[in-house]
Amino acid sequence: MWNKRWQLCFSTDSKIIGIQYGITSMSFLLLGFMLMLLMRWQLAFPGHPLPLLGKLFSDSLMPGGIMIPDFYNMLGAMHGTIMIFLGVVPMGVGAFGNYLVPLMVGSPVAAFPRLNRFGFWLYFLGGLVWLFSFLLPGGAASAGWTSYPPLSILASPGQTWWLVGLLCIAISSQIGAINLLTTALQSALPGMSFSRWPITVWAQSVAAFLLLLAFPPLEIAALLQLMDRLSGSSFFLPSGLIISGTPLTVAGGGNPLLWQHLFWFLAHPEVYVLILPAIGIVAEILVSGTRKPLYGYPTIVRSLLFLGALSFLVWAHHMFLTDMGVKLSGFFQATTMIVSIPSVIVLTSFLLTLWGASIRFTVPMLFALAFLPMFGLGGLTGIPLGLAASDIPLHDTYYVIGHFHYIVAPGTLFALMGGLYYWYPRITGRMMNEAWGKIHFWLSFTSINFVFFPMLLLGLAGVSRRLYDQTIYAHGRAVQPLNLVISMAAWTLAVAQLPFLFNLLTSWKWGKPAPSKNPWGSPTLDWAEMLPPRIVRGAYEEENLNEVTTPRN
Repeated sequence: MWNKRWQLCFSTDSKIIGIQYGITSMSFLLLGFMLMLLMRWQLAFPGHPLPLLGKLFSDSLMPGGIMIPDFYNMLGAMHGTIMIFLGVVPMGVGAFGNYLVPLMVGSPVAAFPRLNRFGFWLYFLGGLVWLFSFLLPGGAASAGWTSYPPLSILASPGQTWWLVGLLCIAISSQIGAINLLTTALQSALPGMSFSRWPITVWAQSVAAFLLLLAFPPLEIAALLQLMDRLSGSSFFLPSGLIISGTPLTVAGGGNPLLWQHLFWFLAHPEVYVLILPAIGIVAEILVSGTRKPLYGYPTIVRSLLFLGALSFLVWAHHMFLTDMGVKLSGFFQATTMIVSIPSVIVLTSFLLTLWGASIRFTVPMLFALAFLPMFGLGGLTGIPLGLAASDIPLHDTYYVIGHFHYIVAPGTLFALMGGLYYWYPRITGRMMNEAWGKIHFWLSFTSINFVFFPMLLLGLAGVSRRLYDQTIYAHGRAVQPLNLVISMAAWTLAVAQLPFLFNLLTSWKWGKPAPSKNPWGSPTLDWAEMLPPRIVRGAYEEENLNEVTTPRN
């Protein structure tokens, strides 16, 4: 028994590694979600003791069960970084990428199985480092998920461990990206040309390319910030800083804006790393759910490539307030408007795929359909943030939180949830319960919109995103009832995940066996047991949709 478990833990099978990424990333998503629930209590009832759970924290963090500002800042910083770097990206690329890409190109193994295994354990180590930082004096990192200096350089020891964990996660992501790209390019069946790749393979490949090119600047920035914290350098510390009336004894001459450029050069392509796997998943579900070829396949592929390339040219629209000059602001405004075009093309192609179809409203299809308006709303609300004139009053308000979370939560996470329901019978041979799945979907869809849409209204009212107590300002008190609505909806959203967890765990052993070897009628190779000697047509051609293949073991 123990020998078998040991072999599974250190297996080099990409499917096993993908499942391990999935289980680990879901655990971190749950942790990050719980941190947010604590924050929502403080925002809904500022100054009131946290019931029951307040006694579990030390008096230095919650005296009398009342949250202090430093603890709130720590929750905010770690919620953001855990959800993105330990949750959504490893789920989309690590879990779905490792499991699906080799299968979809007809490869029995990944290109670098041992390196792939090392990448997972490096990711896991980075997560453990971040968890350990909660136990340090002063707690975990509290300088925000962006870790802007000079605050991040002067922060508690938890920031040092945050940087170490970030380096582990970044290197892991690059290892995984190299493995995915090489597998797709070099390990495919004969005849599996670029024009025959499923959209999932294209989306995962572009996401891997972004990870490969965008993470090195942030890795260098993390090393420089570590040197500023530990060795007295001043890459990001300006001259003349005075802390509590005492001049800071460092050389100075550094520039805090340098960190912002290096950080956002990664962080904005990272947004598309979140979105691209979701687009691939939704494409596969729509094709199976409509029994129609994917409309505009070549156009979708070109849009994904254009989206990936242009994502490196929009990072400074996060920095309009840094006085970069009219010409640079104009350039980044233009690229920001242009980068929205590929997303519109992809959504339009998906809608045209649905046009005239006899849609099967399965649970995966419900999540895929919900992705379309939620992702569209997230993109639409981002347009004012890409224009300097409107971004200046909206910058660092709750409008930014609402916009970003519409992209990531009801957008990306809905697609990932749909993917879990869709490929569950491929992994286990059993179906997840449809009734529990629909309860999970409708509760999540309703509550999540009551969480994030009111945030847009808070932002339009001028409420800052980082306020520990928004009622200290008159304009914050005027819209405080919205915070109560958001918090109640967030706690409802937490309850809505219980049917999903119950369904996920019980269906593994007691779920209804899949009615056929390919229950969704998917046309892609990930469901095929007997691989053809050569690929002779694309995944979404009409002939493939009329064939039902048998899944591999």
